[in-house]
Amino acid sequence: MIATQRLKKKWWTHYAIWFILPSLLLYTAFVIAPTASSVYLSLTSWDGISPDIRFIGLDNFREIINSPRVHNAFMNTMVFATVLVLLENIVALGLAMLVDQVKWFSNLFRSIFYFPVLMSGVVMGFIWVIILNYNFGVINQILDRIGLSSMKVDWLGDPDTALISIILATVWKASGFFMIIYLAGLQGIPKEMIEAANIDGANRWQQFRHITFPLLAGAFTVCVMLSMINSLKIFDQIAVMTDGGPGFETETLTYIIYKVAFGELRQGFGTALGIVLFLITLVISFIQIKLLRRREVEM
Repeated sequence: MIATQRLKKKWWTHYAIWFILPSLLLYTAFVIAPTASSVYLSLTSWDGISPDIRFIGLDNFREIINSPRVHNAFMNTMVFATVLVLLENIVALGLAMLVDQVKWFSNLFRSIFYFPVLMSGVVMGFIWVIILNYNFGVINQILDRIGLSSMKVDWLGDPDTALISIILATVWKASGFFMIIYLAGLQGIPKEMIEAANIDGANRWQQFRHITFPLLAGAFTVCVMLSMINSLKIFDQIAVMTDGGPGFETETLTYIIYKVAFGELRQGFGTALGIVLFLITLVISFIQIKLLRRREVEM
């Protein structure tokens, strides 16, 4: 009897391997192997074309540490990540609360606010390039019409406004996505709790602070995590709207990886930058998860 059970167990184990094997092979081919290859290439001076690959050790990482251009891109990435997370979640939560209160044509408003999410980053970038153009852009045309020509700005060509312009355009595009998540959370809040708060005399701010926001802890965690990850790898908008300019004012780590690896044919250095960005994203995500999960438990 025991021998039969052991035989059956071995048979099922052997049978299960054949189900796992296709996925394991695909995962190895498309994840594990490229990752191992990237680690190796980051230690070389490969140009991405030549079959000759010269091993240089940690020279690429030393250059990253000492490069002012990389430092600038890192600071821009952190600015993008911090400001985008704040603005996207504030705007998205505000839109969600607004739409949640609408009784007529609520689906229409949801569709309008969500529509920018359906656009690709490239299409959105071209739209905002036209809107922000110095000569015929909508914003500067409005300033001309109302007699404020002196306030016209080259929004994407001025170092003081280029970064802000990309951030605002990205908030416009992404907020609708997070609005849907917050809206789902709002609709899961029991109406009885709001009614009880009204009876107790709580105003809207008190209801939001003590009921709505704590009960949106799960949605808040998801939105902040997704927003942070998306902002750390922002690329399309920068490529279309400023090409990293003026100068290097709007370069981020993802964009400098592209420019260095494919524009300057320094694949080894670009791969090293990619590994650094991966580690930064991993550390920030880990810290966020720890803090936000702790906040969910406390609330």
